[in-house]
Amino acid sequence: MLALAATSVAILSVMALALARALKADTVYDRILGVNMVGTKTALFIAIMGFLNGRPDFLDIAIVYALINFIGMIAVLRFFEYTASEPDEDTQEKSK
Repeated sequence: MLALAATSVAILSVMALALARALKADTVYDRILGVNMVGTKTALFIAIMGFLNGRPDFLDIAIVYALINFIGMIAVLRFFEYTASEPDEDTQEKSK
């Protein structure tokens, strides 16, 4: 039990570092990576908390949260992929 408690403290510290990376990142993709890390570590934290409390149904919640995190990151990356490829109106007018 002590090892799992230490693991949960370690995951919380890694989540804090990932959040700091997301807040201080230079590019949008670095921020997205930091937020994705926080989501992944949250799913791990939910699973460990369920095991520590003797609630195995928390594992199902952690899996659903991880799937939502994955689908959300794919959607955000697709959004930035398509918006970054469209030229600005100012550049189109200057080229004419």
